[in-house]
Amino acid sequence: MRLEKEGYHVLSAFGAFRAEELFENNEIHLIISDINLKEGSGLDFCRKVRERSKVYILFLTALDQEIDIVTGYDVGADDYITKPFSLMVLVSKVHAFMKRVETAKTSAFICGDIRVSLQEMKVWKSGELLSLSKKELQLLIFFLENPQQIFSKEQIAEAVWDIDGQFVDDNTIPVNISRLKSRLECDAIQNVRGMGYIWTKDVTKE
Repeated sequence: MRLEKEGYHVLSAFGAFRAEELFENNEIHLIISDINLKEGSGLDFCRKVRERSKVYILFLTALDQEIDIVTGYDVGADDYITKPFSLMVLVSKVHAFMKRVETAKTSAFICGDIRVSLQEMKVWKSGELLSLSKKELQLLIFFLENPQQIFSKEQIAEAVWDIDGQFVDDNTIPVNISRLKSRLECDAIQNVRGMGYIWTKDVTKE
């Protein structure tokens, strides 16, 4: 299964009863369910889960009528994908959600003498509190969440600026990265010519 190849531990059930059993006896972070199940309905399964959990539920089904989609969300689904579907899109959605799960477990990022508290949304450098703008802080957290990965300006804009619905011109990313590097007095953020930017140093989580 593709998700297993991506490193996730996957539990499978072909009927509602078995799905309920697995949910009761395991720590589940994400449920991907069809609506048409053996031994019951995915809608009923979703309702039962929602009575006692806020676990993320994604319906993956051939039922593509507007009323089906609305009903899916009404019973508590967080997302709804209709068949045929893009496997790449599904995997991307799972990656994005699991990254949020991992981040939620993290209270702080540490890189050298830089410490970022996610609870307080504050940054310290060698024990001294730094004054960063909202965007500088969001940018820093984005890089610390994804060290050793190259991101294009478009990817950074989508992750940091689009969440606020802000317009981003060609100079926005370089200018803000330059300011952030100046505030941090650190060369961890490097420009990879023709590709984008990367946080080059190791990051630990608390």
